[in-house]
Amino acid sequence: MTLITYDDFAKLDMRVAKVISVEEIPGKSKIIKGTIDLGDEKRDVIIGGAQYYKSEELVGRTVIALVNLEPRKIAGIESGAMLLAADSNDKPFWLTVTEDVPLGTGIK
Repeated sequence: MTLITYDDFAKLDMRVAKVISVEEIPGKSKIIKGTIDLGDEKRDVIIGGAQYYKSEELVGRTVIALVNLEPRKIAGIESGAMLLAADSNDKPFWLTVTEDVPLGTGIK
């Protein structure tokens, strides 16, 4: 494990988001295209673990997103954020909040 400084951690912009839509990517079974709502903007993201979740289990889910990660093109789609998840045997368990928190609220 590599240790980071608090200054390194402070560079991460993590926010509460909601998955508002998902769609299959032709030829892909483990990833899907999603759109998240950050309160003041919407972004497309690539969501892994699609083989474990039905679309209706993801849409409407409140998640935590890393929003200042450099955009990356995956399967021809630009992903503008990364959803944070615990990983157990390659299955993501999406990090979230249990109370009603406004979309876009920062995580610290």
